[in-house]
Amino acid sequence: MTERKHALVVRGGWDGHQPVETTDSFVPFLQDNGFDVQVSDSTAVYADGSVMASVDLIVQVVTMSTIADDEFAGLQRAVLRGTGLAGWHGGIADAFRNTADYLHMIGGQFAHHAAKAPAERVGEQSDNYLPYTVHITDLGHEHPITQGIEDFDLVTEQYWVLSDQYNDVLATTTQEARDFDAWNRPVTAPAIWTRQWGEGRVFVSAPGHRLEVVESQPLRTIIERGLLWAAR
Repeated sequence: MTERKHALVVRGGWDGHQPVETTDSFVPFLQDNGFDVQVSDSTAVYADGSVMASVDLIVQVVTMSTIADDEFAGLQRAVLRGTGLAGWHGGIADAFRNTADYLHMIGGQFAHHAAKAPAERVGEQSDNYLPYTVHITDLGHEHPITQGIEDFDLVTEQYWVLSDQYNDVLATTTQEARDFDAWNRPVTAPAIWTRQWGEGRVFVSAPGHRLEVVESQPLRTIIERGLLWAAR
């Protein structure tokens, strides 16, 4: 009998990203793929050495927030020793802004999402829902997470991500420059990437604002593959 793996889902932060609903939607998938799943609504679990020693995959959706030094140390130690770390949108790429070593490990930090023209804004989240294309890179066409998937369109928040060259970028998206924007030429940023950190694998999908986004295809397939790829 194949030994089951251990997935730890850590969720919280800003409720607008639906951390409970989005993570709940992937729990059955993980269970069906050989994982026993533990769910924590607090990053305090990262400081529990007995738990972290057994984790093969961390799925984190904790937007903004802060992380205590001992909690981050436990998270970092687990990844360096081979635990996979995966997540989407602000739950991983806009978490723990005050912890530089966390940003270094993830490889990308949310900086901005463009909004509709000023006259079209109504003061809701939808002000930042724009149509855009996710472009699969040459590497993405070969990578098991995105192989066989072509460029696809979304209408949701489009993340402008600050990143570095250590990422393996599987897909990108380009922010166009409009006459009311502060920038004056198009800017391309990673939309889906992986990163090797010590013995651990990191998977990040910048798209994933709310439940309807992570459940849309082909993003759903990409995230599912990313979770399995990242796991020890």
